[in-house]
Amino acid sequence: MGQIVTAPQNWPFVVALGVMLGLALMETLILALGGSLFGFVDDLLPDSLDGDVDIDADVSVADGSGGMLEQVLGWFAIGRVPFLVAVIALLTSFGLIGLALQGGVRMLTGAALPSGLAAIPAFVGAAFTTRWLALAIARIIPREETSAVSRDSFIGRVATITLGSARMGEPTQARLTDTHGQTHYVMVEPDRAADILAEGERVLLVSRVSGVFKAIRAENEALLDG
Repeated sequence: MGQIVTAPQNWPFVVALGVMLGLALMETLILALGGSLFGFVDDLLPDSLDGDVDIDADVSVADGSGGMLEQVLGWFAIGRVPFLVAVIALLTSFGLIGLALQGGVRMLTGAALPSGLAAIPAFVGAAFTTRWLALAIARIIPREETSAVSRDSFIGRVATITLGSARMGEPTQARLTDTHGQTHYVMVEPDRAADILAEGERVLLVSRVSGVFKAIRAENEALLDG
């Protein structure tokens, strides 16, 4: 096992598996603090990907309305499955396929392939494996949990500050529930420069600027009960 980890021909695959474990650990720690790395990253994605993927369709020809990035993300069913779930699947597949490939080549020839050469078939195999896993997961997730919403629809909703305090120019994470009952994590800062929104406070989202929501304290009892 030690030789597999330290062999220079295997470093891309070992690093991929290490990053995968790191992401899983970060999500576990942030969940313990009341947030979600997975949910936060998903809410940074383009609105056009929110549940707008046909899981039975192949890659479509660009029509000029979307960029290459959105086409690639859509091919992996991003929007129907969390972005970091697909990333973890890709890293895991790449690492395991690469190590298996190198092990097989070493058994047949007595020497492993150069890391750059081995990475090419490993990545191709990992990409198709990840797409297959993402489509499988997308079919399992109930549709009502993947209903598309625009992040602009969050304006006027109440969120709860989950990590630290938010100051003007220093946003922090907040959690809210949309009209479909889905939980989202967004970045929030005060709408008024003098305000400090503390962890645990409920706030009203009043506007959105460059991906960050402006918020005021939700002091109205009707809002707090909503």
